[in-house]
Amino acid sequence: MHSIQFALDEESLTGTTVTVAGWVRTFRNDRFIALNDGSTIRNLQCVIDQKEVDAATRARFTTGASVQCTGELIASQGSGQRVEMKVTSVEVLGDSPADKYPIQPKKHSLEFLRQHAHLRFRTNTYSAVFRIRHQVSFGIHEYFDMHGYNYFHAPIITASDAEGAGEMFRVSVLDPKDPPLNDAGGVDFKEDFFGAESRLTVSGQLQAETAALALGKVYTFGPTFRAENSNTTRHLAEFWMIEPEAAFMDLKGDMDLAEGLCKHLIMRVLNNSMDDLRFLDARLAEEEKAKPQDQRSEMGLIERLKFVLENPFERITYDEAITILLRSKPYQKKKFQFPVEWGVDLQSEHERYLVEKHFKKPVIVTGYPAKIKAFYMRTNAPGDFGYSDKGKTVAAMDVLFPGIGEIIGGSQREERLDVLEARMKEMGVDAEELWWYLDTRKYGTVPHAGFGLGLERFVLFVTGMGNIRDVIPFPRTPGSAEF
Repeated sequence: MHSIQFALDEESLTGTTVTVAGWVRTFRNDRFIALNDGSTIRNLQCVIDQKEVDAATRARFTTGASVQCTGELIASQGSGQRVEMKVTSVEVLGDSPADKYPIQPKKHSLEFLRQHAHLRFRTNTYSAVFRIRHQVSFGIHEYFDMHGYNYFHAPIITASDAEGAGEMFRVSVLDPKDPPLNDAGGVDFKEDFFGAESRLTVSGQLQAETAALALGKVYTFGPTFRAENSNTTRHLAEFWMIEPEAAFMDLKGDMDLAEGLCKHLIMRVLNNSMDDLRFLDARLAEEEKAKPQDQRSEMGLIERLKFVLENPFERITYDEAITILLRSKPYQKKKFQFPVEWGVDLQSEHERYLVEKHFKKPVIVTGYPAKIKAFYMRTNAPGDFGYSDKGKTVAAMDVLFPGIGEIIGGSQREERLDVLEARMKEMGVDAEELWWYLDTRKYGTVPHAGFGLGLERFVLFVTGMGNIRDVIPFPRTPGSAEF
């Protein structure tokens, strides 16, 4: 048996008899089965002989039914495909009642398809998205392996809060209605399964740092969780993160690594997923037509991917970014929704202006104010890229993409024990809880750096989808953990 992609593309199969299996997309004129097995967005047209297939069997060729066809691959009589199959035998493997199957051959809203997430993979849109998600995921492992990084499995259950945000899911076997209490009247987590208050991780970074300070280069690639009650197109409660950490690497090396990864992944998708990209490009173009003229993207999906691939990323400081934004027409005409001033974090509208309007290329911003960044980021000194006389800054870097804003966040890590301890005290981070993390600065500390890339956010960019719930198989969001 061959995949439909192989049957369509392998010229040596033309004129030979092959067997394929898949799901019926459509059955036309009581003769033509459009068959798809998920290996490609393209269907194989299987032409049956009505004299050889009885009416009762033909009635079972409904949308969603699974069938196995054997026949000769011949040059197609119609346009749109190189070959079609002249069927000699066909078997229905699984019926799909036409009056009950939810995914009919018509346009469905994405909201409707999210309610049928277990079946939405069978649509052109979602099959394209998830084949591309595979290419991106495989490319991540490929890139880091090529550059000497060790795949590191960070724990999913942790007693530490890497972000300091406190928005974490608790992991406990205690009875929430009658938990054991300590002498202070609080929950006694010493009686819990792990002997301490434990949560689902928001990041594997801190643990990855400990490995990098022995193995040299590591990267994580696994699920992370955030208990943030945000019902938006950009938030998930469960998502996948890629977090490289490298010893003896500074901020410049970190930026080079991030830019290299992005370009490698885009090149892989362009090389391996062009059928899917063309479909998604056309889909996005249709969506853009429905928007007001001033809200439409200047580039199509494939054009945007090539734009990122072919342009060197602009590297600027936070100081420079704020200056550019204060001089911009949107700021002067009060069109920005969020304030622009030194000391505040950049919002998506600011990031997109820098990328899409000012520089017209991807941008890396560094030297953010220390007060809006995490405790583990290296404090800048005079002469460091991103140092500012307007306030204390850190060697943080955000990679900004068109259409999406921030796609990667990272930094050079603070390797100086005294400075790190002072920052933790300043930000209210419990040093006793992170004693093991501080040990890495006591015993053979070295400069090191890393970043985090959200897989779903990157897949959102390369597919042109507008909602992050459409690029993960089964989205976990506030009020929803179905499927």
